[in-house]
Amino acid sequence: MPWNKRYEGAEPQRVNKWLASEGVCSRREAEELIAKGLVRIDGERVDDPGRKILPGQSLELGEAGGRPQISVALNKPVGVVSAQPEGDQIPAARLLTRANLIGPPRNLPNKRTRLAPLGRLDQDSRGLLLLSEDGVLAKAVIGPESKLDKEYLVRVAGQVTGKKLALLRHGLSLDGRQLRPAKIELVEPQRLRFVLTEGRNRQIRRMCELVDLDVTDLFRIRIGPLEVGDLPEGKWRALSMDERETLIAASK
Repeated sequence: MPWNKRYEGAEPQRVNKWLASEGVCSRREAEELIAKGLVRIDGERVDDPGRKILPGQSLELGEAGGRPQISVALNKPVGVVSAQPEGDQIPAARLLTRANLIGPPRNLPNKRTRLAPLGRLDQDSRGLLLLSEDGVLAKAVIGPESKLDKEYLVRVAGQVTGKKLALLRHGLSLDGRQLRPAKIELVEPQRLRFVLTEGRNRQIRRMCELVDLDVTDLFRIRIGPLEVGDLPEGKWRALSMDERETLIAASK
């Protein structure tokens, strides 16, 4: 599939590094594409694997070149698991059908596509779930150096007090490790807004249990700058290159 894009970086960058950062292919694959004569800059064939692209130049991959790696945003419903199912569980990837697609059918996943969840939602939770085969994006969203925060609306049962809110914001530990400070506010009776910068296993549910609150609904509405918005429940859409770049930039 052909691919063409203008390089807008401030400094020259090696072609293989730029293609990898764009999610088109790995650096090694980029070098193989160059060796096959499938890479052109401003119409000129690139033969040097160390070639750099300059600001304002356009790079084109030939017909046999790599395709952008697939990344999608899904509004996951309750009852669907993020990753590998057990027994009769329904995996999120099964919802990625043309019938559930919102927007243009760009680069549709097929049976061979392996999409990993970038920050899981448990089976009883719903909302924004990112699925991708893009390693660069995965590192930006869930890597140990990532600075992306995630926002949730959480309905709870139990008495919500100022003391409990203070503990939820900073003062709890899970698995023997203290949790990072969180932004938590009461937005309506029995409904809290959580903004977290970490993602321990079932973290919000376990935090609430520690202060005698039971989560009855957990809805993730945002990952960094990306919001679930008006994407209907059970529907998905392709992530644009601009959204990908914005997520990566916000993670640093």
